[in-house]
Amino acid sequence: MSSGYPGGVPDLYSAARRAAAAAGVTNNVGGGYNQFSGQQQQFSFRLPIPAGEQEISGQIRRGEFMGKRSLMEFQQNQQAMEFYLRNVKMRPNYNYHAPPLSRTEFSNPRFGFPVLRQQRPQHLPVLDAAVGIQSPVEGFGRSTEVSNQEESERNLMNHRLQELERKLLTDEDDGAVSVVTENEWSEAIRDLIGPVQNHISPSSSSSSSSCTSTSASQPSLCSKQALIEAAVAISEGKPEFGNEILTRLLQELEGKNNSEKKLVDYMVSALKSRVDSAMGRFPAVAEVYPEEQAAATRLLYRVCPCFMLGFMGANLAILEATSEVCSEKIHVLEFELGQGGQYVHLIHTLAANAKLEGKSAASLTITAFAYGGARKENLRIVGDDLMALASNIGVSLCFHIRDLKIDELTREKLEINSDEALAVNFAFKLHKLPDESVTVENPRDDLLRRVKTLSPAVVTVVEQELNTNTAPLITRVRDAYDYYAALLESLDAALPTDHSDRTKIDDAVGSKLKNSVACDARERVERCEVFGKWRARLSMAGFQSLAVSTRAADSLRAKLNAPRRINPGFTVSVDAGGICFGWRGKTLAFASAWR
Repeated sequence: MSSGYPGGVPDLYSAARRAAAAAGVTNNVGGGYNQFSGQQQQFSFRLPIPAGEQEISGQIRRGEFMGKRSLMEFQQNQQAMEFYLRNVKMRPNYNYHAPPLSRTEFSNPRFGFPVLRQQRPQHLPVLDAAVGIQSPVEGFGRSTEVSNQEESERNLMNHRLQELERKLLTDEDDGAVSVVTENEWSEAIRDLIGPVQNHISPSSSSSSSSCTSTSASQPSLCSKQALIEAAVAISEGKPEFGNEILTRLLQELEGKNNSEKKLVDYMVSALKSRVDSAMGRFPAVAEVYPEEQAAATRLLYRVCPCFMLGFMGANLAILEATSEVCSEKIHVLEFELGQGGQYVHLIHTLAANAKLEGKSAASLTITAFAYGGARKENLRIVGDDLMALASNIGVSLCFHIRDLKIDELTREKLEINSDEALAVNFAFKLHKLPDESVTVENPRDDLLRRVKTLSPAVVTVVEQELNTNTAPLITRVRDAYDYYAALLESLDAALPTDHSDRTKIDDAVGSKLKNSVACDARERVERCEVFGKWRARLSMAGFQSLAVSTRAADSLRAKLNAPRRINPGFTVSVDAGGICFGWRGKTLAFASAWR
């Protein structure tokens, strides 16, 4: 043009490319502007606009600038200033602040695209945290060689992050339509993560962080997290979405045959029952305690070391408490006798103590409670077997069966003699009784208060360390997954998977898990609580905790470390008012004594 000013947008950006080719940013960029280059070097920062536009701005600010400008020149100058303001304005809600671009950096063709129209803001996630970048690099145009490959990859990632930022982001005041298409966005993301994908490690900040992806396009599901997400969908009234998650999870684990697959099958079955119920179909979860399931559960209690040690801990507490009252007669109220395995150990311990002390063994009376004719017959068979065992090893045993309601429990109806030390055993019984969250009758606390009126010498409680009573569905799914995962692993260590009893035991585990997750209200029989809640309940009923003796704890550890039971994964620890049994740091059961 006649004024010597570059006349259009192409000339404007060709000036920027000539600046990139120059030896330094302070050299002349040509075109009749050498006289202003010295003044431009006085600034402590560089404008993030092409060199030609910088010189235009300097030319406009000079007082000695004379001459007329055409309308096109004025519009070009206005466009350059608006471009500058957009690029230097702080972008809110974005964690990474890139340094301003130099002339050489801006000469990159990918940066030099013209702004055809204003862009709507496209916010990115926090990219630094997603890719594990610890700190931003100093810039893109480094000329120094980086010897460390990891540092080089970090620099490359930062380069692409800043490039993506400039391509997709504008300030929030612009409020117009983005010029970046969906395909361009997808390509940019693929280019961003592709070359360094193998060096990006997953974060470990959440519960699902241990899950790794098998491919970039189809990451494998973390079993626990997927089950929790399905539970969330069901709780929010989206059963179809929850069903999709469960179906995909089963596909992910198809072909596997381990404890995780077994656990997921149980959990999926329970959650699908809730899906069926939410969609108007009847739940498929069976009753948790039919006779065959009850037999399998008793087998589980006898085989799992943590449960077996819980029974033994209760027996030792009974013997210690009754010895303190100097009674040679022990009367035990048993609310969940099962096959009587707990009392086989108690009878043998009484005989061993008598032999050690050189005197006759204390007499033992067991009163079991039955509900229904078939139940009474089973108890009678168990009682006969226990009396035969006691007779063979020199222990006097009487066995009674009672069918009484809670409000009928008195010392007279139970035929408790004044010279007998009364012990009440609640081994895996209380969690089956509904509490105040289910019914106003609250038989759980009612039974505890009634037992308190009997003035027992000791009350023993053995339960699972699990909260499936008042916890909401999502919490029950999370806690049940952790608990039963540890339980199945402990069973693998105690009993081979090809053992003839293993199928029955696994069915018992699955039945307990399904009932605690799938059922609500009275249908949920598995209403376990953690030790702290049981401690509060017993305290409110008027009981005081009895400390576990060191002798009892050492005896149980010796049982655990016997040649047939040795396994470093099982643990015995003394807690406030009880003794805990666990697997690899996860408490599975506890035993406590009260008076």
